[in-house]
Amino acid sequence: MPVQALTGAELAERLSAGVPASVERWEEEVVWVEPSKVEDVARFLRDDSSLDFQFLNAISAIDFIEYFDVVYHLTSFRLQHTAVIKTRLHGRESLSVPSVYHVWRGADFQEREVWDLMGVDFQGHPNMKRIMLWEGFEGHPLRKDFL
Repeated sequence: MPVQALTGAELAERLSAGVPASVERWEEEVVWVEPSKVEDVARFLRDDSSLDFQFLNAISAIDFIEYFDVVYHLTSFRLQHTAVIKTRLHGRESLSVPSVYHVWRGADFQEREVWDLMGVDFQGHPNMKRIMLWEGFEGHPLRKDFL
C-alpha cells in the first residue's frame, strides 16, 4: 500500500478539534501552527490513534530574512500516511519554539542541528548545545546574513 500525504484541510480540521487555537492556516499538504502550540500539536499527532504519527522524519528551518519557518515531516507506518507541519518565527533575534524531544526522542540531534546552524532555540530540550560546530563558534552559518 503506498504512503499517502494527509491534506492540509484534513489535518487542520483534526488539529483544530484536538488542540484548540493551534492552527493558523493550511495549504494543500501543509498545516501552519501557532509556534507556542508546537509541542501540544506534536503530542496530539502522535497520541491520536486515527493519526498515529509515531515517527519524526525530519526537522528543518528556512531563513526568509524577515522570518524563519520551522518544518516537521511526520510518518505513520501503521496507517501509511505522512504530514507536514510548519510554524513561522518572526524576526532574527531570540527565535524559539517548544521542543518536541519529549514527544519524539529522534528530535534530539535534529533540534540541536537546527539551533547550531540556524539559531532557532528549542525550549525544553534537555541538551541544547552545538552538535556540528565547536563551542564558542560565533553565529549560525546557514543564516542568510552570516558572513
